[in-house]
Amino acid sequence: MSEKAVVFKINEEDYGIPISFVISIEKIPETNPIPQLPSFVKGIVKVRDELLPAIDLEELLYGSQLNLNEISRMIVLKTDKLSIGLFVREAKEIIDIPAELLKKVALMGYKKTKFFSGVANLEKGLITMIDPDLLVESLENIDAIQEYVENYEMA
Repeated sequence: MSEKAVVFKINEEDYGIPISFVISIEKIPETNPIPQLPSFVKGIVKVRDELLPAIDLEELLYGSQLNLNEISRMIVLKTDKLSIGLFVREAKEIIDIPAELLKKVALMGYKKTKFFSGVANLEKGLITMIDPDLLVESLENIDAIQEYVENYEMA
């Protein structure tokens, strides 16, 4: 048994998200900023007629803003609570991760990293897996973000 995952880079580290959550991988679109929300929320983006909050995953995880360039991407995710766009340094590949190579790690219980679902120990290095449902639930002010997106009209 294996799990397909989209692998991406944040701050020189590899992370993965189960493909079942991924709607698409896009170039970074024009972003309309939202005042009064956490700094990792870069604003609202429009993808295929849907409005999404755009999250800078590097800022969320490491506290430093992602340096956007031509290889930066937005991974569009569908979670139980809402769809979001994650800004990442680079979307690298889609891989199969054999279940026996995916290990739970002690950090899962830590409040700020409870969305890390495991670590895949592959020949080419470690990939930290992220559970998008837990990621969205853990976001500061997620209810305000969700309400803002639902009530927002693109100018």
